[in-house]
Amino acid sequence: MNQRYWSSRIQGLVPYTPGEQPKDRTFIKLNTNENPYPPSPRVLEAIRREADQRLRLYPDPESAALRGALAEHYGVEPEQVFCGNGSDEVLGLCFYALFSPGRKVVFPDITYSFYPVYTELFGLDYEEIPLNEDFTLPVERFLRGNGGAVICNPNAPTGRALPLSDIRRIVEDNPAAAVLVDEAYADFGAQSAVELIDQYPNLLVVRTMSKSRSLAGMRIGYALGSQDLIDGVNCVKNSFNSYPLDRLAQAAGEAAVRDTAYFEETRGKIMATRTWVTHRLREMGFQVHDSSSNFLFIAHPDHSGRVLQQGLRDRGVLVRRFERPRIQDHLRVSIGTDEEMEAMCRAMEEILKGQ
Repeated sequence: MNQRYWSSRIQGLVPYTPGEQPKDRTFIKLNTNENPYPPSPRVLEAIRREADQRLRLYPDPESAALRGALAEHYGVEPEQVFCGNGSDEVLGLCFYALFSPGRKVVFPDITYSFYPVYTELFGLDYEEIPLNEDFTLPVERFLRGNGGAVICNPNAPTGRALPLSDIRRIVEDNPAAAVLVDEAYADFGAQSAVELIDQYPNLLVVRTMSKSRSLAGMRIGYALGSQDLIDGVNCVKNSFNSYPLDRLAQAAGEAAVRDTAYFEETRGKIMATRTWVTHRLREMGFQVHDSSSNFLFIAHPDHSGRVLQQGLRDRGVLVRRFERPRIQDHLRVSIGTDEEMEAMCRAMEEILKGQ
């Protein structure tokens, strides 16, 4: 690749690789942690109401109505809420706004693979702290007065959740630095740290509507924290893109937040499916890690991750595998509908039997 005209800042940068979005055939997609159920009907109604001649106008740069709905939902002030174009963008703005070169940022070695990309892109010093053998977080190693800490809770791709008491310990032990808690999957069983933000001005919680609200296609992310942290993120946002969320996304997000009944129904379905699939896979001999997310992290003692992934693909099922030490033989399997998961389980049984 010719990088002659590239900035020296990105030469050698290894970007994040998203999950496969196939276009050549129809698959059961269990590889990108999308919600298998459609958005709330109220969301679709809200989008239709907004899709009119007003699209010629810029959207509200402050996303005031959406921020107000989120503030009401979480019991905080609107000034404590930031909205952006998906949690990936929100995370990127937070990394730039809250972490400084020369002050080491820490996060696990096995976690969301965008974190090292952000640190490299923004010229930050960082350390990847190895997870324990069982993929739990070594909390003590995050209690050292760092230049910032990032914790995905539940963690990706393992699905394991950290109790709120451990989050509190990490935040308290790093009073001079921001602690970023990425709760992309928290609605599926983890304790949220949002209740701690009024106690700790250095805590910022980042969330998304892509998973539990079925809005991956709308790109709606948000952060909750002290006004000081939110002002810092806004400073970067308004120096980069003043209009991160379009009119339709803001309306969709507000409607999704306000339809609590639909949210509870769909996340309940996903957690119930997760329970029986976990049991079924363990009966087949899989190691299935306890999950508080909308996916499972699995491995089989007699079959490589690569073989299992390809075998599923050959049978029309996509799952995610990461070519990284310690987890290359694991698969991350998103929770789909009961019918989709039944098809995945049958495909696994065929692979294990050599059919």
